[in-house]
Amino acid sequence: MITVSIVIAEDNPKVAKALEEKVELDDRFSVKYRCLNGQDLLDRLKADHLVDVVLMDINMPVMDGIRATEELKKLYPQIKVVMSTIFDEEDYLLRAILAGASGYLLKDEKPRIIHTAIAEVLEGGAPMSSAIAHKALALIRAGLPTAKVEEKLDYKLTKRELQILEQISTGLTYQDIAENLSISPATVRKHIENIYQKLQVHSKVEAVQLAIKKRLI
Repeated sequence: MITVSIVIAEDNPKVAKALEEKVELDDRFSVKYRCLNGQDLLDRLKADHLVDVVLMDINMPVMDGIRATEELKKLYPQIKVVMSTIFDEEDYLLRAILAGASGYLLKDEKPRIIHTAIAEVLEGGAPMSSAIAHKALALIRAGLPTAKVEEKLDYKLTKRELQILEQISTGLTYQDIAENLSISPATVRKHIENIYQKLQVHSKVEAVQLAIKKRLI
């Protein structure tokens, strides 16, 4: 089995250790090293950038997580960054997304949520804590033009695909959606693949943003 290489950027050693223990409860994932701030992370990556995912704190000394994400994505665009933070304010959320973060989790998430998020981000997804997803949707809605309602296009989504799209918009995981609709996670995944194809998007965030913009949900 191929082990996914994880790096943690976190200035609080106790928090970093607790996060490492959560991550490594799943034997698919291994924490390669921990860094105390963004600059420390970039220095370590110069010596060893064979990393799959960085779990990035925001508020760190020397170089914060958002600036570190910007620099990391310029140098190593293949590395996925998931923000792991106590901050759920809109400003941090927007800045993290614009910096190139692929996901946004709160630090108090359960291990299962963290494992699912890592797996999703490696598949090209954009995992977010439920509370964060609601804020993201509010920001997207607030940014929509109100003067002109765009014509709703027929994307030929099925009733089931629309159901799943609505549940994606609330930040639910594949497993949660499967349980809610009494179908298997594999079936949910297949429906989401079809949704991506029909909407011509590549992530859940893009799918939800387009669905809201076109009044599909």
